[in-house]
Amino acid sequence: MSMEGLVAVVTGSSRGIGKGIAKIFGKQGARVAVVARSEEEGGRLPGNIHLTVKEIQDAGGQATAFRCDVTDEEQVEALAAAVVEAYGRIDVLVNNAGVQVNVGLLDLQTRHWDLTMRVNLRGPFLCCKHLVPIMIQQSGGSIVNITSGAAERVRPNGISYSVTKAGLNMMTLGLAQELEDHNIAVNALNPGGIKTEGAVLVRPADFDWTGWESPEVVGEASAWLAIQNAKTFTGRVVDRAEFGKTWGV
Repeated sequence: MSMEGLVAVVTGSSRGIGKGIAKIFGKQGARVAVVARSEEEGGRLPGNIHLTVKEIQDAGGQATAFRCDVTDEEQVEALAAAVVEAYGRIDVLVNNAGVQVNVGLLDLQTRHWDLTMRVNLRGPFLCCKHLVPIMIQQSGGSIVNITSGAAERVRPNGISYSVTKAGLNMMTLGLAQELEDHNIAVNALNPGGIKTEGAVLVRPADFDWTGWESPEVVGEASAWLAIQNAKTFTGRVVDRAEFGKTWGV
């Protein structure tokens, strides 16, 4: 598998699944736009866009850091222009940035409901709205939306998150139809159990991580989806576990 020559934008790639995807993309030869809000250390979770870029470059890949709040339309517009200025094109968009507030619906603060909707739904919408026209001009591209099994089954205290992932799946299916004539693939990927910094933070010290995998495994499946187009594979919501059984990824 090779992404040689492709320009890939990965949101939420300062840590976790996004970072794992960005690193694999860099390894596969893509020029990676590492996008997130985190520019410095010191928050609740480790990692920032510059550290991700350094790891990709240290491994021989190409990457550039772009600070962007994907819920802010002006910043997303500026991101699209900046990536084109840096690399000349955009071939792949991975909508990975997301948040989850684990509180029962009636106890959930309204601002946390709004935050979840903004990051998990408004963010992908804005990124598609402002980055995909560049793919249309190029007559091809691929969008990978990082979803969750929570879209189909609600976990305790996870209603707001489930609502956003169900919405993201519907966005995926609908946009795939809209972009088919432009040869742009649109798919959603459910990573399964991935041991990220955020997952560790919200679980007890004695949590059993058996069966959970590293963020890099999501990168392998995402790379396969990233090289697809509307003629080869589009309009699908897939589980990462399917790849090993069906496509050998």
